[in-house]
Amino acid sequence: MLKIILHAQNPIMPFCETARDLRIQNSPLWLHQRNLLAPYVSREMELKPGERMQPVREPAIVYRDNLFFDKDYIDTFMEMALKRNRPVRAALRADDPAFREHALPLSTSYSPAGSLYLADLWYYPKGPVAGAEPLVLDLQAREIGYYHVPTYMADQSGDLVFQVPLRSLIAIDSWVHVLMADMVFGQFARGARFERQANESLAFKIRIIGKAVYEGRQVLECSEAVKIGKNCVIDPKAVIKGPAVIGDNVTINAGAVIDNSIIGNNVNISQGVQIMLSVVGDGAFLPFRTGLFMTTLMENSMVAQNTCLQMCVIGRNTFIGAGSTWTDYNLIPTPIRARDGTGNLNISNRPVIGGCVGHNCRIGSGMIIYPARTIESDVVLVASKEGRVIDRDVTFADSDHHHFRLAHLHQTPYHKEARQIIESW
Repeated sequence: MLKIILHAQNPIMPFCETARDLRIQNSPLWLHQRNLLAPYVSREMELKPGERMQPVREPAIVYRDNLFFDKDYIDTFMEMALKRNRPVRAALRADDPAFREHALPLSTSYSPAGSLYLADLWYYPKGPVAGAEPLVLDLQAREIGYYHVPTYMADQSGDLVFQVPLRSLIAIDSWVHVLMADMVFGQFARGARFERQANESLAFKIRIIGKAVYEGRQVLECSEAVKIGKNCVIDPKAVIKGPAVIGDNVTINAGAVIDNSIIGNNVNISQGVQIMLSVVGDGAFLPFRTGLFMTTLMENSMVAQNTCLQMCVIGRNTFIGAGSTWTDYNLIPTPIRARDGTGNLNISNRPVIGGCVGHNCRIGSGMIIYPARTIESDVVLVASKEGRVIDRDVTFADSDHHHFRLAHLHQTPYHKEARQIIESW
């Protein structure tokens, strides 16, 4: 089967990078797509915007490269598409809870069609042709709570909930979709599938209980729930609860707690670090008493001591200073707005959400960042009387390094043109 890849050209801000190159579940999105589709395709073709496709007379799967989908979704989509043996396009019901609550807000990728929304994923049994009927798949959402809050913390009382899909499909048009893909469609969904398997499969239940008894651990701490890579050094006083994945060459020190998270390769986790429902990229460093809750930390980044990130997304090669605070809800319970796929502020549909920092940033100690604020790639922020509180989005033009005498020492790979102008001075 032929695979045809359509490029989504809009950069996802504040990363200054297209979705295909961002990491979801600690893997570049393009690689994640390739791995899941590998069993179905034998060759591939990439189409740039405006490029004409040559006639194709063989079965083909066509998709846009800003789509995140999981194995359960793509396997079911291909199974049903092959049975129909007709051109089909992935479609989602407007009232599907997981899609309505987490994928549709801030998005620009879906095409409305009556009570459906069409995604950029097609199957053609005899090559691409005009017209394809919608293939609707239920994302099988389950309501799962993640906060119990008093009424003054949000615009609703009681439990704040996610609609967690057992099948995942979401277009990455905004940094908020990166968070949703990693947390709701990734970590929460993986936990929900683990729970379903334990409830429905007697053989799995016996196997996991047997492993726990043999290893002298609790069920969620045994090797059936916690996958650990090669050459890891884990202090006996560290606590790791599954489902969790620990990569190769990872160091986890005493008092660290890791719960339902993905830890990449070559990660160093110091004493007393708390990581819950988060994704930590390769080469990251977390000094003592760092906290991550429902947060994505991409590769080679560092969050210094006594900083807690809640529902945040941090890009690669970024440093977050000690004692910084990312707030995650409005003190007056007004709707939180975030940047959508067109770069405009719009309702995020999230009563609680943190902020986002791009790639290659340097954020000084003691900063306070308001909910849903973004800091663009290559930015340097230094705490000062005038700039300690971040209450708006910060662009590259606002970076403090522009005022430094040695500004040229700060590498700006995501703003190469600006660097060339500085060097020309």
